[in-house]
Amino acid sequence: MTFDNLNLIAPILDALKEAGYSTPTPIQAQAIPEVLQQRDLLACAQTGTGKTAAFSLPIIQLLQERSDKMAKTPKKIRTLILTPTRELAIQIAEQIDIYGKNTSIKQTVIFGGVGQSPQVAAIRKGVDVLIATPGRLLDLHGQGLIDLKHLEIFVLDEADRMLDMGFIHDVRRLLKIIPTQRQSLFFSATMPDSIIDLANSILTDPINVSVTPVSSTTELIDQQLYFTDAEEKKMLLLHLLQNELQGRALVFTRTKYGADKLAKFLNQSGIRAEAIHGNKSQQARQLALSQFKASKIRILVATDIAARGIDVEELEYVFNFEVPNVPETYVHRIGRSGRAGVKGTAITLCDETERPFIADIQKLIKMEIPLVDNHPFLTVRAANREAISLKGPVVVVNKVKGHQPNKQNNGGHEKKKTYGRPWQKNKKSEK
Repeated sequence: MTFDNLNLIAPILDALKEAGYSTPTPIQAQAIPEVLQQRDLLACAQTGTGKTAAFSLPIIQLLQERSDKMAKTPKKIRTLILTPTRELAIQIAEQIDIYGKNTSIKQTVIFGGVGQSPQVAAIRKGVDVLIATPGRLLDLHGQGLIDLKHLEIFVLDEADRMLDMGFIHDVRRLLKIIPTQRQSLFFSATMPDSIIDLANSILTDPINVSVTPVSSTTELIDQQLYFTDAEEKKMLLLHLLQNELQGRALVFTRTKYGADKLAKFLNQSGIRAEAIHGNKSQQARQLALSQFKASKIRILVATDIAARGIDVEELEYVFNFEVPNVPETYVHRIGRSGRAGVKGTAITLCDETERPFIADIQKLIKMEIPLVDNHPFLTVRAANREAISLKGPVVVVNKVKGHQPNKQNNGGHEKKKTYGRPWQKNKKSEK
């Protein structure tokens, strides 16, 4: 199948060809015809599957066809795309500009953290599509600066993350503002009961599209698991970046403070790194992201909220420096790599306290994350804790303070000890 088979108009097809698009992804092939038929849509699509084009392409076409019939009418907001983060909002706007470059459709994006005046000025010039984060949207609407009475299409993107970030009340407030007669498109990477309940309050007789189950992790991603002690994680990360891995890496931490601290450590160790999180200004975040995309910095350290929506072509590595306590978050994180048919590697560093999280993740994705058990920071203490599921002996390289090999009594070579499977406590056998 090609985009020519999806009944898209020539201006859109020409823009797609110019951008190098030829074959639609599964979510695009299934969603575009239904949206063009003006059906409500409930779509479960893992990040990186091309869902932005799945809703924006048919929206551009529907708006263009209606615009042709009322060419002299001033532009009003006819489509609202609600998304949880500034980065994702900007990214959607950039893609709509690409897809709609040969049409008369105008869009703008609004989000918090920056002055509102330029955003208000853009809206007053007239736009067909408004891409927005919830807080800034409700703020400007409350000031009487946004008119949503003419809305025809409503898109709720990344619905699961919207709930994770506490935006559910903002979404429900918005539903009371926008017209009840509208086409609604609902996209989420996961479909827990809370998301289904929200979808039922938004959609009318929707078409259900699911291209990737919630537990799925793309086959293009090589997943690896490293056990170590919490205090060894930084040194293990540094060891991998300096000695075993080449290329850019996106590293996830749980907190903003942790992201800053880790970025500082990497810079002091000679690896160019920047941190992005909610406390950083929008300008600083965009600068760090653009430098990362251009390979001017090698490591981007991010919290989950800041990283949602980051789309970096050919991203080689994703690190879970801290294991997420929500299993679905693991799927989202590693989905930053292995996009658009390009292989990637996802590496998780796990200490003793995080092992239950690994069990939950493996239950969700229905597979064991392959264990790497021959690294120099798998200490005796880390190895002899109850593991999730390991096969065969664990080789532990003894290290003295400062991580120098213990070469005593071994002819100048590293002294190794082989232990039984780590959950078999007190059943070790030394060679």
